[in-house]
Amino acid sequence: MNKLLIATNNNGKVQELQELLKDLGIQIITPSQINLELEVVEDGMDYAENAGKKAVAFAAASGLLSLADDSGLEVDALDGAPGLYSARYSPQSGANDSDRRNFLLKNLQDKPRPWKAHFHATVAIARPTREVEFAEGNCFGEIIPEERGTGGFGYDPIFFIAELNQTMAELGMEEKNHLSHRARAVMNAMPTLKKMIGE
Repeated sequence: MNKLLIATNNNGKVQELQELLKDLGIQIITPSQINLELEVVEDGMDYAENAGKKAVAFAAASGLLSLADDSGLEVDALDGAPGLYSARYSPQSGANDSDRRNFLLKNLQDKPRPWKAHFHATVAIARPTREVEFAEGNCFGEIIPEERGTGGFGYDPIFFIAELNQTMAELGMEEKNHLSHRARAVMNAMPTLKKMIGE
């Protein structure tokens, strides 16, 4: 196994994962590089089920070791919402990231601050034989009512990390890749990943 496929069509995730995996010493492949167009329905009951479905589907279609993640924002004042539905958290069809952020803030406006929250990520690594391994990571912070920063994607501009006095969208890629939920999940997956690559 000298190649690893990033099992996502989300360009923001592709860039983050490429950076996180660059020191593995193997070739990191994206779906577009091998003309793989695959839409996996994320109807699992939890993050692991969704991540596993994506990793297995991409591994089976490509014949390559594949890494997928499923992640979400969990806000304490909303009983953990949007959670699993973070990427689809808006009543309007065709909603974009900005629409989802606005909908979240609208649902929080009558709740007392601080709006404590955390990002969660589960990484799944699948062999073409459909065996899957998992790792998890979390990043804690709070939601703020005004957007700050132009980096990242999703809820990053309103996710504030108090100890840094910055939102996730104000962090550079290198800094984000030290403390984000996805970075921590990938770091926790590294021993398993290296073992699978060496097989």
